[in-house]
Amino acid sequence: MAPGFLYLLLAPLAAMAQPASQSQAVPPIALPTVVVTAQKEPADAQRLPVSVTAVPRDVLEGADVRTVSDAAGFSPNTRFAELSARKISNAFLRGIGSSPSNPGITTYIDGVPQLNSSSSSVELIDIGQIEFVRGPQSALFGRNTLGGVVSLATARPSLSGWAGHVAVPFGSADARDVRLSASGPVSGALAVGVSYGHGERNGFTTNDVTGHTVDARSADFGKAQVLWIPTPNWETRLVVSGERDRDGDYALNDLDQVRSQPFRVARDFEGRTDRTVWSTVATVRHEGATLAVTSTTGYVSWDARDLTDLDYSPMPLMTRDNGERDRQFTEEVRVASAAHAPARLSDGVALRWQAGLFLFTQQYTQSAINTFAPYVLSPYVPVAVSQQSPLSALDDAGVGLYGQGILTLREALDLTFGARVDRERKTARIETSYAPAIAPPTRVEAERTFSDVSPQAALAYRVRAHSSVYVSAGRGFKAGGFNAASPAGLEAYGEERAWSFEGGFKGAWAAGRVAASVAAFRIDWDDMQLNVPNPLVPAQFYIANVGQARSSGIEAELTARPRPGIDLFASAGLTRARFRDGSASGGVDVSGKELPNAPGYTAWFGAQFSRAMGSASSCFARADVGVTGSYHYDEANTVRQDAYALVNVRAGLRSRWFIAEAWLKNALDTRYVPVAFAYPGLAPSGFLGEPGNPRTYGVSLGIGF
Repeated sequence: MAPGFLYLLLAPLAAMAQPASQSQAVPPIALPTVVVTAQKEPADAQRLPVSVTAVPRDVLEGADVRTVSDAAGFSPNTRFAELSARKISNAFLRGIGSSPSNPGITTYIDGVPQLNSSSSSVELIDIGQIEFVRGPQSALFGRNTLGGVVSLATARPSLSGWAGHVAVPFGSADARDVRLSASGPVSGALAVGVSYGHGERNGFTTNDVTGHTVDARSADFGKAQVLWIPTPNWETRLVVSGERDRDGDYALNDLDQVRSQPFRVARDFEGRTDRTVWSTVATVRHEGATLAVTSTTGYVSWDARDLTDLDYSPMPLMTRDNGERDRQFTEEVRVASAAHAPARLSDGVALRWQAGLFLFTQQYTQSAINTFAPYVLSPYVPVAVSQQSPLSALDDAGVGLYGQGILTLREALDLTFGARVDRERKTARIETSYAPAIAPPTRVEAERTFSDVSPQAALAYRVRAHSSVYVSAGRGFKAGGFNAASPAGLEAYGEERAWSFEGGFKGAWAAGRVAASVAAFRIDWDDMQLNVPNPLVPAQFYIANVGQARSSGIEAELTARPRPGIDLFASAGLTRARFRDGSASGGVDVSGKELPNAPGYTAWFGAQFSRAMGSASSCFARADVGVTGSYHYDEANTVRQDAYALVNVRAGLRSRWFIAEAWLKNALDTRYVPVAFAYPGLAPSGFLGEPGNPRTYGVSLGIGF
């Protein structure tokens, strides 16, 4: 699926769109310029020496992307390990991933990092663009971006006129949805936007003990924003968003049972998973003649509670009640050269630069109680026992200082250099106990400070106006910290570091109707952090340093618009991610094993066709195919998910005033288990897993103005 090969296939179609003579008019069908913030300041994606996939609003709407993980297929070597409950969402790029509490890939929403990934998987409403930036970004973004960045940007309200829409999708599993939004100017300098959504569906998974479905889902979500531009140089923007999830239980079951009888469980206790997320972002920017100054202030809070059956059987053996709470505050101030006014060092040399200061605080608490029936813990304990594991409070505060310069020589050669210094102070209070007191309680109070420097350098050369080659090298850093719960003696874990090397090509042909990129990479880790199950406490995980690892591979992306109304797209990635000699997890040697949740390859391709029907209406059809290669669930490579493909289809009618469409997701009803984890002693196979969503279908009706 190399871009060159696909270009040869598409070239005849592009040629068909060429005029028969120079006197004939050619419609403007070139692909649009993609502007990204992969290096904080807005820039043309084709000119950046970094692998970035941008998914703009029209594509998000055309593919009906509802969550960040729905968009992951657009980006090669990208997947999300998610349970059906919304707060369990771990991103993996090029084999890199980690714990929700200390992610290896950080999601930014309107410029604010989600310091715990439990707040990153939210319903998408009024999102203007999603960017997947692959490879270490520590030199600019600092903490927890050793594997990359996922960036979501809310669509801006218009100062020129009012617009809005109401959409009502409904479908199989009694899915019901409503989404509405409106935005526009209040005055010549002030615009506002409001959006709201509600979605719910019945469960896919039936409990054979009660006959109920256990994994129903329901959520309310909304967003409000104000944009004030008092002068051409000043801009202030405030975005407030929230989501309230009231979901059923996890659809977890023994892995062998999930594979032989998906969407069936047998348990005596049916729980629930609740989460509430609030976020406020205030951005102030001044764009002067020579300088641009930006301040981004963010506050994120989320609360979650899980009640679930821990033995996942019809027997009343054990249950878990887990409550979590997180509060974070961030402030970033950035100064940069004005977009159109780089510093001129000589006639042929220009300098673009930026420098910034980042501050954050985070307070996380967890209270989890496991309740065991009489005789479960021991034949000598004839009473029910409650295990508090953990009662913990983790506080984190830090500062980052960064700078970057880009020297441009004769408008053809870019030399990029930058570095960031990060320092974090973490404190922990971790307690465990039993009621009745069958064992003595434990209490750990500790404090540690972590600091490091993350450098980066790149060289990019423009072969011609719309084509360039680049090479880059960078060092990523992720601080160590404390586990809210872990085996005794493993409460703390150390830093993780990685060097990344990348080379690539980006280009456009056929008068801008075909664009492609290719990148090759290698990443070397030291003291890799891995999220592993706690063998002493069911359904608990902790972070451990397992040693060294290496990931290498290649990625390719291609988009084409050979004729008006025809869009073609494809991406593919190959990854070889392995632990290196001397690596161990839980005392087991994992040298040479594949990294968990790292598919050997990913591929995605599809097409969208539209045709005018009169002056104001059009019909459209879209088909996407996503392929995920096989991968192992655990670091010991005990069991794996084989390669699978998902097919999605949409078609309908659109006009300025209405939309009517029908859709089919997982059209071939592919059966797969996207995520599973070790569960020795309680699961007959030794693993628990959840099935991926079955085939679903429905229609959506909407009106707009």
